[in-house]
Amino acid sequence: MSGHKYVIVGGVAGGMSAAARLRRLDEQCEIIVLEQGPAVSFASCGLPYFVGGEIEDEAELLVQTPQSLRDALNIDVRLHHRVVELDAAAHLVKVVTPNGQQDISYDQLILSPGTVAARPPIDGLDHPSVHTLRTVADASVVRELVTAGAKHAVVLGAGFIGLEAAEGLHLRGVDVTLLEAAPHVLPPLEVEMAWLVGQELRRLGMDVREGVAVTAITDDQGRAVVHLADGQTVVADLVLLSAGTVPASAVFKAGGVACNDRGAIIVDDQGHTNLIDVWAVGDVTVSRDAVTGALRPVPLAGPAQRAGRLVADAIAGSGRARPFPEPLATAIVRVGDLTAAMTGANRMGLDAAGMPFTTLHLHPLNHAGYFPGGSQIHLMVHIDPVTGRLLGAQAVGKAGVDKRIDVLATALRAGLAAQDLIDLDLCYSPPYGSAKDAVTMVGFLADNVLTGQTALWQPDEVDWARQQAFVLDVRTPAEFATGHLPEAVNIAHTQVRARLDEVIALAGGRPIAVMCQSGVRSYLAHRILVAAGLTSRTLSGGMLTLRAWLGGQADAVLVKGDKQ
Repeated sequence: MSGHKYVIVGGVAGGMSAAARLRRLDEQCEIIVLEQGPAVSFASCGLPYFVGGEIEDEAELLVQTPQSLRDALNIDVRLHHRVVELDAAAHLVKVVTPNGQQDISYDQLILSPGTVAARPPIDGLDHPSVHTLRTVADASVVRELVTAGAKHAVVLGAGFIGLEAAEGLHLRGVDVTLLEAAPHVLPPLEVEMAWLVGQELRRLGMDVREGVAVTAITDDQGRAVVHLADGQTVVADLVLLSAGTVPASAVFKAGGVACNDRGAIIVDDQGHTNLIDVWAVGDVTVSRDAVTGALRPVPLAGPAQRAGRLVADAIAGSGRARPFPEPLATAIVRVGDLTAAMTGANRMGLDAAGMPFTTLHLHPLNHAGYFPGGSQIHLMVHIDPVTGRLLGAQAVGKAGVDKRIDVLATALRAGLAAQDLIDLDLCYSPPYGSAKDAVTMVGFLADNVLTGQTALWQPDEVDWARQQAFVLDVRTPAEFATGHLPEAVNIAHTQVRARLDEVIALAGGRPIAVMCQSGVRSYLAHRILVAAGLTSRTLSGGMLTLRAWLGGQADAVLVKGDKQ
């Protein structure tokens, strides 16, 4: 043997990716993986789908076993081995094993302990009805509770796992109350996109409560009583805790590994920590955001697997190692009939970084409009207002969302500007897309904005439009009657030329805030107005976006009926 001894703490995505790559690079080395749980390589992203019954057999979640890893890669996997101390100076870790404590030496140490469920300061969180969904064992317990007759579940936290778990429980016939302390479900989503997701959850029959915190959990004859900050209570047979995660780094921080103020391990661009021969990968580490430069954890399987491979290259790759790519945090989730996906930065991240941006809203069909079965994609993209650099994108829809966000994530990674999207050669056939694909349409709109062909007003400027502008709604009278701003005047876009003098008189020198259903017809009207020397702006995304932005307040703000 070469004499190199690699010890990896934690398996799953990052740790096992590093172990497998190390073996392919060094046939003679010794590789030991220490896993504190009963499984070293399991599909953690599949746990909610096992709870929901879409994955029927628990064995399907077990990607590899210690025996299969030994047979295929000669990796020594040791389950139920918990590291309790790091002695970096002596190059060893102290481990609690089923047979007592043991000291294990290493030449190189890779830390991949992942995260643990965050436990908010809620009285009664230790109630026996409260469970997490982090391991196969967790999923089995939750599934057994449902099989045994649990009728009502409360899910604390409406992030990715919370939404997937809520849907899984719903599929099993459980009544679900979904609680989110943030203002809306799936907090990384923008408000107008999250509203669509929240409405889909409500359509499924879930009780969705946003912007409300849990203050305590008490017992009522074995059932959990969840007390909310608004004074209400919810009684449940099962409470699923999904309020985020925290890095499982305490032992290593105590051993001298540098961490940020939230406990995430700080690494350089090849995964090296501040300690000699100690590396870290996966959810436990902090990453630099590719758009804003902010340092934060990105708890996603794809970046963890890539990091494991790249760390192995840095350790044993004879100079072949590439630096870690800065993550875009590209993510996707299914909610009922909808899909929500995102890549890059959102408004909050851009604002925190002090980065100016312009937001584009579009509502294209997923494929050619004349082909049966088309459905709308609600798409928004943030761009640099000067250069057009892509900064972030989000989409919600029934079909085609994953494809468009993947293309935009690739464009972001490649450093393309939004205008460059016009030139992409994307596959087209009526069942799959349009000659002007949704992504291409982003490029067209961005080019129009950046070259001054159009000017936008955003849904958060609705007060400006109502108080300082002349609101011109260019939808049809029938559309207008379904709901419009009280101050709006309805002139269909096909009549704007003929009634231009009327528009000028009504505007009275004010800027004109043009709007339609999705932003297409208002752009046509905008060009007519600009050609006439008027100051005009068109609502980004139209009434579809405005309704979603207003959310639950839409019916209070908009009025129905005719107004010519």
